[in-house]
Amino acid sequence: MKITMELPSLSPRQKDLFALFRDLAIETTTVAHEPTFTVAQSQAIDKALPGGHTKNLFLKCKKGGLYLITALNDTVIELKSLHRTLGSGRLSFAKAELLEEVLGVQAGSVTPFALINDTEHRVQLVLDARMEEFEYLNFHPLDNRATTNIARSDLMRFIKACGHEPRVLKLAE
Repeated sequence: MKITMELPSLSPRQKDLFALFRDLAIETTTVAHEPTFTVAQSQAIDKALPGGHTKNLFLKCKKGGLYLITALNDTVIELKSLHRTLGSGRLSFAKAELLEEVLGVQAGSVTPFALINDTEHRVQLVLDARMEEFEYLNFHPLDNRATTNIARSDLMRFIKACGHEPRVLKLAE
């Protein structure tokens, strides 16, 4: 997989994301690459950027609640029992149309950075406690053709600036 510092043209939403990083004085490093849709496809990126590499799940609760689950890419998440950990109704993957409506990203590009688009605060963010082991974390910047490296403390500032309060939970044994 070819990895480069030259980013593809930015969408208006990505321009807003990087502008918010600048406004918050958050330093990031972003690399461009071929689109990735799975953890397996992103292994070359893992070597190019330091820190924890992640996966993100956009889930809908049977009762209607929406959850963005963010965990290290090797975390085993048991979807059948996750509702007990969250104290929610049963969970399933949300439809792509709902993902685009609420978080403004397409399937394969799910990221906590998409909380910038959740202006109605419909999504509850859940972070896996294991991510605290890393000073830096990596996420797609609203597009799966790039990966952005950010300090964990800056990620938390970003999330709060978007009006969200994350829950940090141990998601796997």
